Amino acid sequence: MASSWNNPAIFLAAALAVATAAQVVTAGFTTDLYWQQQPAPGAVTPYKTSDWHDGSATFYGDPSGMGDDFGGACGYVSNDIVSLYSTKTAALSTPLFADGNGCGQCYELRCVKSPWCNPGSPSVVITGTNLCPPNWYLPNDDGGWCNPPRHHFDMAPPSFLKLAQRVAGIVPVQYRRVPCQRTGGVRFCLQGNHYWLLLYVMNVGGAGDVSSLSVKTSGGGGAWIQAAHNWGITYQVFAALDNSDGLTVKLTTYSTPQQTIIVSDAISPWWITGLCYQGSNNFY
Repeated sequence: MASSWNNPAIFLAAALAVATAAQVVTAGFTTDLYWQQQPAPGAVTPYKTSDWHDGSATFYGDPSGMGDDFGGACGYVSNDIVSLYSTKTAALSTPLFADGNGCGQCYELRCVKSPWCNPGSPSVVITGTNLCPPNWYLPNDDGGWCNPPRHHFDMAPPSFLKLAQRVAGIVPVQYRRVPCQRTGGVRFCLQGNHYWLLLYVMNVGGAGDVSSLSVKTSGGGGAWIQAAHNWGITYQVFAALDNSDGLTVKLTTYSTPQQTIIVSDAISPWWITGLCYQGSNNFY
């Protein structure tokens, strides 16, 4: 999971490197800076809404719907939840989580066939930010709600309460994949060092997911370096990277049809691990 740093030197280094730095509260890092540069050209085909499917939903965690409870298995921490996804999140059962490839995907849910559904069966759009693990000690229809092959959403309480009354505990739902509506470009939060760089990929629009990530230096026109999927929303680069050069990032979605974008301004020159950077391109 992401962690925080308290290092005053970060501010001095960032100020010397980029005069336009702006402090933001994002991604669970104590000191988070990101840079908005010129928009990258090009666009992708909008992700299409799927058909409705049957599933079920419960709720878990702090009643506020905020905090580290709601993102651990994907790699989000409390500040990420607050700044990017708010209370509209859910932990996904194993088939939906898909070994972490389901992190960041967006779903529209509505309560059906229950006396506890709210009047009019209103819907809510959530982002998958965590895993709801199976409980093999309980049967699938009596407590083992997240056991495969169930398609289950363990929701942040405020989102569940938009669908149904708290007393229900669990309700049948219909769900469908929808395009993720995000503000701004893809966000990259960095950990590691210049020889092993770990990127947390957030705020992904469209399909919301990522299956492949490559980086290259922005100034030298070097070859693409393929990153390995670590877990959840994290990708790791095993290469010696000079931070005096910015990094261009190429992303490919996990969902079909797969699409690729290049974020040419993803990470600015003189980048520092422990900070977050935001490019201008996204899957829109």
